[in-house]
Amino acid sequence: MGKKNPEVDRYIASADEFAQPILKRLRTAFHKGCPNIEETIKWGIPTFEFHGIVGSIAAFKKHVSVGFWKSKEMKDSAKILARRAASMCNAKFESLKDVPKTEVLAAYVTQAANLNEAAANKPAKKKAPRKVAVPRMPAILKTALSKAKKAESHFKKLSPGDKRDYIEWIVEAKRDETKERRVAQAVDWLKEGKSRNWKYQSKSKR
Repeated sequence: MGKKNPEVDRYIASADEFAQPILKRLRTAFHKGCPNIEETIKWGIPTFEFHGIVGSIAAFKKHVSVGFWKSKEMKDSAKILARRAASMCNAKFESLKDVPKTEVLAAYVTQAANLNEAAANKPAKKKAPRKVAVPRMPAILKTALSKAKKAESHFKKLSPGDKRDYIEWIVEAKRDETKERRVAQAVDWLKEGKSRNWKYQSKSKR
């Protein structure tokens, strides 16, 4: 069951006399519409939460307002959501006689709470795996692999990321001698079924 917050009690007690009964009815409606709702003070006003913010109430000099966080998604059967702004100020009441019955307000609260619960239980969208682009294979590596079928076969089985590691390592060499040496080393590692960073991967598994 939801609990009442003493800070909300103090907020209502400090409000103008005309506002107190309005605030009390609105507060009751929030608890009746969602028995597990929790009270807090946010932005200096009573706020009600259930799987996130459901709504809030606030007292001003001449009126009391009530708003629902997801008002734009709600059905307004009693026509009380005059404003559906991001500020959550959906309805204003200047006296208790202007306030809908508790049961009517509670139905709005239930609707808002159900929207929050549905959103909370909605399965998270799985992110599509990031595609790793493989740079064009340099001719020197292509020629070397064509002469070493075992190495070529293993290279084809590598992940796009591992292929890129080999290719970039060879391409970034500035001297031809260095490229040739790296190609020869790559072919030897590939014959053994190793990735370019096999040394670091071996250490991480220890």
